[in-house]
Amino acid sequence: MSDAVARLALERVDHRFKGLPPDAEGRTVGELAAERRSLFTGGFTTPVLVLSAEALDHNLRVMERWSAEHGLAFAPHGKTSMAPQLFERQIAHGAWGITAANIAQVRVYRAFGIRRIFLANEVVDAAALRWLAGELTAHPDVQLILYVDSLRGVELMDEALRTGRTGEFARPLDVVVELGVPGGRTGARTEAECEAVADAVAATDTLRLVGVACYEAEVPDANAERVGAWLRRLVALVAAFDKAGRFAGVEEIVVSAGGSSWFDVVGEVFAELPALSAPVLKLLRSGAYVTHDDGQYRRKTPFNRLAGEGELRPAFRLWAQVVSRPEPGQAFLNAGKRDAPYDLGLPEVQLVRSARDGAVRRASGMTITALADQHAFVALGEGAELEVGDWVGLGLSHPCTTFDKWQLIPLVEGDGTVTEFVRTFF
Repeated sequence: MSDAVARLALERVDHRFKGLPPDAEGRTVGELAAERRSLFTGGFTTPVLVLSAEALDHNLRVMERWSAEHGLAFAPHGKTSMAPQLFERQIAHGAWGITAANIAQVRVYRAFGIRRIFLANEVVDAAALRWLAGELTAHPDVQLILYVDSLRGVELMDEALRTGRTGEFARPLDVVVELGVPGGRTGARTEAECEAVADAVAATDTLRLVGVACYEAEVPDANAERVGAWLRRLVALVAAFDKAGRFAGVEEIVVSAGGSSWFDVVGEVFAELPALSAPVLKLLRSGAYVTHDDGQYRRKTPFNRLAGEGELRPAFRLWAQVVSRPEPGQAFLNAGKRDAPYDLGLPEVQLVRSARDGAVRRASGMTITALADQHAFVALGEGAELEVGDWVGLGLSHPCTTFDKWQLIPLVEGDGTVTEFVRTFF
């Protein structure tokens, strides 16, 4: 990946990238990074989203260690960031590959040289399937695994691949049958349906069954006991498939699960998997860990239950500026729904940097109550001090809907020095 990622530093800074210094127009991203400007005095405009270099590195190391200690391969979900620079760091920190949700994401991954991709969705678009087949033909070193969960899906996949087949394409697509939660999202709902889908795959020469997968966070009223029971159904399913000879000739059997809320239970249950006829790739797909957050995942991270096994640190901070104090007890910031996530909780006021002298203090008595497109409504408690012009540092909830609002994100050190810029592709 290194050459393609390195070329990102050659992109020119211009009006496309919000928050960057206007006087940097025309410089390359690499040139601007080399200047090591201060976030606060280097000409950056608000609102501006930043990533903590220290927190990011910490999170990468924690999940690398934790996955290895629990015998899990790791394919973090790339939809979280869609940032090839972060993919490169994740792979450098032991990731087996990167998970994708759709063909557009796979195309980004391939453009940056990712060779192992787990596509956690059933693909039934003929053009997409033919592109995948062509990519596998042109690049024999690429490994791609994708979901199937229905007879009709298998039929459409087989038809597209047979219709688009050239004389030299003879490599089937590797698929895993998805076991889905009733009332949840995708996936065959029963073991019998999974068996029928597996039989349909076996009847083609365009698809090859290599394993099973699920998404355990869809379990209703999820707790460790219920999630564990669900995952044991997945383990029993793969064992039954293997006993029936469904993986004959497969070099490696894949068993995959793991969002960012229950990976501890995934590790526990996958450790119970009996020996199968081929080596097993126990693939974890958690993606939000890379930046963590100050809301949803701060509350739900398994490390809250894993005393002594580590912690994740929030890496995001959105800096906005006070632009209005029209009434007592009310302030408005110049960041809104176009800048901050709001689907899993509103931003949290954490820091205030005085516009008078640059002093930074912990925020107190300040609560964001609503977001408009370009404004945050801040309720001020008695004694809360906030002036027009002050910079306000916000903690955010939900990495996936933070990254997609920003194309170029400064990476900052603890003192506010900007050392790099992370490019996203949504």
